[in-house]
Amino acid sequence: MKTINKNIYLRLLSRIFIKVNIMADKEKTIEALQAIVTGLSANSFQHRIQSKIFAGLGFQALGDKYTTHATEELDFVEQFMDRILDLGGDLKQEAQEAKPVFNDIVEFIEYDYNVSVEGIAFINELMESGIFDATTYDLMKVYLKDEEEDMYWSEQQLDLCKMIGKENYLTQLLINGPTAE
Repeated sequence: MKTINKNIYLRLLSRIFIKVNIMADKEKTIEALQAIVTGLSANSFQHRIQSKIFAGLGFQALGDKYTTHATEELDFVEQFMDRILDLGGDLKQEAQEAKPVFNDIVEFIEYDYNVSVEGIAFINELMESGIFDATTYDLMKVYLKDEEEDMYWSEQQLDLCKMIGKENYLTQLLINGPTAE
């Protein structure tokens, strides 16, 4: 009889530990999602500002590309906020870090490329940490894929600029617009 009671006790302790561990992961997930919401909404606004600047410089197609990109980022912000609410968390409007504004297109693409590289590393770290439930993990995979595509596009643009020179690159942007992602 003592063995059965001990086994029941161990199973009960195991369930309690799992429940506490899941709640801790849930809290960490909400915290991580909120950090992403705050950072990504700032990035989206920066892309919106840059789209206006580029269009004002005569690079309308590039401006349109960054307007679309900003909208896509806000769509992810919405999905992450919905997930926070699904997990029982509270949404916060946190202060956003000021972002630099660029009049030089190539300097901005390089800056944006570096932001993508750092962001992808951060997302990969979070995904490898094991804090996400399956639903959040799947959402992060979709977001990561989108970020990688953005990074590869920026990398392609920088490579093209190096290959043909800045003036030729800017001329190509004026004539053809940005190449597809």
